[in-house]
Amino acid sequence: MKPKIQRHEHILALVREQHFMTVEQLAEALDVTPQTIRRDIQELSETRQLKRYHGGASVGDISGGVAQGKRKHCQNEKNAIARLIAAHIPDNSSLFISIGTTMEAVAAELVKQRKNLRIITNNIYVASITSARTDYTVIITSGVVRPLDGGITGVATVDFINQFKVDYAVMSTHGVESDGSLLDYDYKEVSVMQAMMTNARVRYLGVDHSKFNSNALVRLGDIGSFDKVFTDRVPEAAMQKVLGDVGVEWLVAELVPL
Repeated sequence: MKPKIQRHEHILALVREQHFMTVEQLAEALDVTPQTIRRDIQELSETRQLKRYHGGASVGDISGGVAQGKRKHCQNEKNAIARLIAAHIPDNSSLFISIGTTMEAVAAELVKQRKNLRIITNNIYVASITSARTDYTVIITSGVVRPLDGGITGVATVDFINQFKVDYAVMSTHGVESDGSLLDYDYKEVSVMQAMMTNARVRYLGVDHSKFNSNALVRLGDIGSFDKVFTDRVPEAAMQKVLGDVGVEWLVAELVPL
């Protein structure tokens, strides 16, 4: 198979999995130049296999169905995880909340369950949800806003996070490998999450079952860096051993029937 064809197949697989990827993310994943990726996206869009957008590509309309599809994926599971995480955040706490639809669900549950929170987030949707509470102090980071998911990333975001020390960091990630490695696609987002982990006294990870053994390019860290892992299914025996070896408690959320 020709290299270009292989590269196109890899691009399509990545974009289908992530729904939207930037030129930089694809170039990093495939170890080619951004110029090469732009040409590939142009060719794939001409054959209607992808939709080309400024800065990246999607398999559909990122303003509608695709973005909404990502939000609906495992939504019942994410809501259950969010309820359990919120139950483990005391009133009057300070916390970081990161990017992702699970974190948006956490924000919605915090609003229902907790009082007098101080929240620092790089997620504009989390900020919007939590700012409805008059007893909350909500701080949104500086940085560049990603149009797909409302996430704010970049060097300015990391610098902003490093000004604070909070009680809890609550975050998710794209993938958890069998050895406990935590993976994501955007190195800029990973840098922000690492800063949150460094500047929090307690760290919570919320991941639904689809994230286990899911691959991505950028290493966030190890699952042992977290104090508790919240998920929706009992982890496999090998993962239970990994968690036990590093002393991380795992909790399984109870799903509410739809």
